[in-house]
Amino acid sequence: MFSKLLSSQLQKAIKENGFTKPTPIQNKVIPLVLKKQDVLARAQTGSGKSASFILPILELLSKNTVIKKAKIKVLVLAPTRELTLQLAKSFEDFSIYLSKKFKIVSLIGGESIGNQLYDIQQGCDVLVATSGRFLDVVSKKQMNLSSVDFFVLDEADKMLSFAFEEQLELILNELPEKRQNLFFSATYPPKMQSILKRISENPKEVSDDTGESIVKTINQRVIEVNHENRAPLIRHILKTNNFKSVLIFMANKRASDNIAAKFRKYGLDAYSFNGDLEQEERNITLQAFKDKKFSILFATDLASRGIDIEDIDCIINFDLPRSPSDYIHRIGRTGRAGKSGLAISLISHEDQEHFKLIEKRAGIKLQREQIAKFELTGSPIIKEKGKAPVKGKGKSKKDKLREKALKDKKQ
Repeated sequence: MFSKLLSSQLQKAIKENGFTKPTPIQNKVIPLVLKKQDVLARAQTGSGKSASFILPILELLSKNTVIKKAKIKVLVLAPTRELTLQLAKSFEDFSIYLSKKFKIVSLIGGESIGNQLYDIQQGCDVLVATSGRFLDVVSKKQMNLSSVDFFVLDEADKMLSFAFEEQLELILNELPEKRQNLFFSATYPPKMQSILKRISENPKEVSDDTGESIVKTINQRVIEVNHENRAPLIRHILKTNNFKSVLIFMANKRASDNIAAKFRKYGLDAYSFNGDLEQEERNITLQAFKDKKFSILFATDLASRGIDIEDIDCIINFDLPRSPSDYIHRIGRTGRAGKSGLAISLISHEDQEHFKLIEKRAGIKLQREQIAKFELTGSPIIKEKGKAPVKGKGKSKKDKLREKALKDKKQ
């Protein structure tokens, strides 16, 4: 399919980047983008979704051969700095053989905003930005978005928070009405759908069903263990398996730092990756893990979205994700490109109900297991039901509104 729709220059770059055939989401999205249709795609991390919009956008941009000072033609917003930098690099990698050279700028927090604005104002064709830093710049009226042809929201479900919704009008006022809107997300809850309707009235909806394929290619295990025994159990798992690359998800930043330091004391090659690190440290740590310079990375959900790391042998959920939809994102860091992978979730009595919800949302049912010497002990805490409210004891909403109306009348 690539050969029929994309130029020979893009074909060469695609081949050099290790792509052999299009993924399901690429098969569906690329033709729609080339037809200049708005797209709403349900796509998991690891499905090849980035190339599904980057390749056709570059194809369309390359057809405009008029040489002028670069203006922002493509605006891509992403939820994390790492995904933003990765998308910018993909634009550069895929455009390397195009006769027309494009200026690609990434706009992220943690780095000099002055330098980034200078790069944009010197001429920029493709702007890839984290939503937070982008909103900072837009509110200051320091960039011209009137030439944008493509507006892309990647990992949209993590981006469309209340803060983003409040600022959306500001962004839309800066963008031209005639543009192509492309949305990519693993989930589309009702709140998000209502927000997206303000951006695009009738996008073409596509789905790649990667969630199902992830479930099939990854060996998922659920091990029951008391909270205080999770770290010793992980050390046992690591010592009894020959894993070269292990990503362990934690609930918070401080815990990821502390446990990585403790593992190093036990002689294990472990480091942490979280939002408290300076951007340069984040870049160095992630690159070192990609290059297999160390084998164990304790990370917050910062690492679950859009970060492309090859050949991770095992994912461990030290803490379960708060959002059930993040479970697929996390385990999708392993078993990529059709390879097999292993995902282990550690659950205690307190986690049982939440993991049942994860199973329900992911459409899976997993066997619980226990490891000798690390068995789950104790009993689940039985939650007492609160007393039923006494009818008529408290004021109804209508009564409160009537009282307020009378009070306002008197004033």
